[in-house]
Amino acid sequence: MIQHTSKHDVINPFYARRMAKRDATRPENSMGEACDQTVFARLPRAPRNGSPVPHLTSLYHFHRAGEYGDRSYPGNCGGNLIKDLLSYFKPGMVFDPMTGSGTCRDVCDEMNIPCMAFDIHTGFDACDPAEFPGPDSFDFIWAHPAYWRMKLYADDPRDLSRSPTLEHFLRRYGQFIRNCARSLKPGGKLAILMGDYSDRDEGYVPLTHHTKRLAFATGLSQHCTDIIRFSHGASSSKKVYRSSFIPGLHDTCMIFEKPPTKRS
Repeated sequence: MIQHTSKHDVINPFYARRMAKRDATRPENSMGEACDQTVFARLPRAPRNGSPVPHLTSLYHFHRAGEYGDRSYPGNCGGNLIKDLLSYFKPGMVFDPMTGSGTCRDVCDEMNIPCMAFDIHTGFDACDPAEFPGPDSFDFIWAHPAYWRMKLYADDPRDLSRSPTLEHFLRRYGQFIRNCARSLKPGGKLAILMGDYSDRDEGYVPLTHHTKRLAFATGLSQHCTDIIRFSHGASSSKKVYRSSFIPGLHDTCMIFEKPPTKRS
């Protein structure tokens, strides 16, 4: 019996044994070939421009969440993107109507930017126009709504994550966006972080599409490119599923603008 050896076996048998042990524990790809779990992709080079935040592009990667909010809170997104957006737009007054663990408020405190922050856990219903602040109040609104019922946030039935149907969710979500549009100053910006997901009953739910549709219906316009935020630290990345699907590894930050006041 002839045993075939590779060049590594001949040159360095100790290295060959080490490589064989590593390959035995590596996961396989769809072709049955061993592959590493950590893969680094080279991102496109961003053009130089006058941006005060040069690293803020349409592809947003920040593996550390930052010292903002509470990472144990369901759906906490980290504060680095918020900080970069505020550094770019330089707003005077910020509002976070779904503050959760207070991530946006923490960022504003660090940057010395005035910020109002409310949440359903304190009884504030962001989908109720009677509870929302008055018109022309804010330069910038940050919103990270529930991705319908992907995660349940509060026991309060008014919470968007408790919406029993997609139609009910979109009706209240649309009212929330109208509330935000009314409270923005002319030229103000509304940043919404939203993700799509596959629902057990409705199938694939394109919530980013619905966000834009509902925002445009209020008269808001899209201010700039979508920002694709890589979902580092998502709880779903630690789970094992029996079903086969294409995992989503990002959510989308959309920046909308209230039309500036027309000069006479």
